[in-house]
Amino acid sequence: MARPIAVAITGGIGAGKSEALAAFARHGAAVISSDEIVHRLLSDDRDVRAQLVERFGKAILDDEGEVDRGAIAEIVFADPEALEWLEGLLHPLVVQEYMGWRERLAEGDDPPPVTATEVPLLYEVGGEERFDVVVVVTAPPDVRAARTDVDTAEREPRLLPESIKVAQADFAYVNDGSLEKLDDFVKGVVRELTR
Repeated sequence: MARPIAVAITGGIGAGKSEALAAFARHGAAVISSDEIVHRLLSDDRDVRAQLVERFGKAILDDEGEVDRGAIAEIVFADPEALEWLEGLLHPLVVQEYMGWRERLAEGDDPPPVTATEVPLLYEVGGEERFDVVVVVTAPPDVRAARTDVDTAEREPRLLPESIKVAQADFAYVNDGSLEKLDDFVKGVVRELTR
């Protein structure tokens, strides 16, 4: 039995990666989000929580003793060394989780034709080697800024330029129109991959 085609979805902040992931799900792909894995690790993984508190102190916990992602973001985006440490802690766990998920799907009785994984820092961490196909979603800076509360100017300089990501991608889409157009693009990608 053929293994599912492993698709990575990447792109800048506010480009529409999550919407593209949802479109892949609508068109029959099994989907998983690296950001959702990170959120779950921060809220549920006791070892991750302990290492975070050891590194950053109890100030990163909210009133209920849960990890406050906003507090961590304030620390790490102002301190490149702290960000590198955090990524070193989380990235291997995220990769382990989505690779295990893909393996379990492939070994199941009725594997999907396509798996799609949203990986924001795909090229920055050399993750493209773990996928069969890369889809890059882009959008003009003003469109991306309007879609997010995150200060893109603060975070973007450490990311690979979109032009390089697009040049390396198997498929690229400028997401500056309607959700229907994005959906049509994804539908076309899935059709091409599964014919």
